[in-house]
Amino acid sequence: MGKLLFNVLAMVAEFEGDLIRARTREGMKIAKAKGRLRGKQPELSPKQEAHLVHLHAAGEHTMYELAELFSVGRSTVYRALERARRKTETTAGS
Repeated sequence: MGKLLFNVLAMVAEFEGDLIRARTREGMKIAKAKGRLRGKQPELSPKQEAHLVHLHAAGEHTMYELAELFSVGRSTVYRALERARRKTETTAGS
């Protein structure tokens, strides 16, 4: 009897989990359609990112110095430079 009760409770819990996942997906779909679903906002504004790329192109600062100057991590500096590189490649390729 105990095993049956445990299985029934497990089924109910699994069903509840499925309902929660379905509601979450539906809510995210609605938010995305309304334009309200966005990921984490960038740490640097487009103006700051352009300035960072300009300073890097000048060759006077290391990655660490740029990160310190803009109060971001080095990975953010690398990502900003990669975005700028891809942007110039697509405009040059067009």
